[in-house]
Amino acid sequence: MNVLAHALLAGDDAALRLGGVMGDFVRGTPDLSLPPRVRDGIYLHRAIDVFTDSHDDVRAARERLPAPFRRYAGILLDMWFDHCLARDFAKWSARPLGEFSTRLREEMHAATPVLPGSLRRFLGYMDANDLPAGYADADAIGKALGGISQRLSRANPVAGAMPLLLSEDAMLRATFERFFPQLRDFASDWVAQR
Repeated sequence: MNVLAHALLAGDDAALRLGGVMGDFVRGTPDLSLPPRVRDGIYLHRAIDVFTDSHDDVRAARERLPAPFRRYAGILLDMWFDHCLARDFAKWSARPLGEFSTRLREEMHAATPVLPGSLRRFLGYMDANDLPAGYADADAIGKALGGISQRLSRANPVAGAMPLLLSEDAMLRATFERFFPQLRDFASDWVAQR
């Protein structure tokens, strides 16, 4: 899952939400100087990723992607699932997408001193592109994939994946619709146990 899903699945706890977004930018053991609930959010992010990657429907969707895209299926599916979530956000949240997105960025700006440098830079990109709300637009996903492709260390096809993702949209949307309620329940249970 990507930024929007991780933020939504953290529930109403702003510190968990911040940690959920930080999860892709923190390696190893989270810094002990971070507030405990932010550290919990990083661990929630990791638990969500494990659940998603091991889900049978997600594995089947990965297998449907042809070479050379299959190697990058995790990235492609994470981005496309955020697109699925954003374009049908009212189905998954009582808050409007624009309001949720703006509030998330406000929370991140308020926490700038504890954000890793790479997340501070990404926050600038989020501001400039109205993310994560912007993920409702497939063009924003294409732009993001282009940026990801440039940051990867080796030559890759990620920037050219949009035609494939668009052609597989019905299958990917159906996959998302089947597995996301289970993921939401998993995240809710995880949070309730902390």
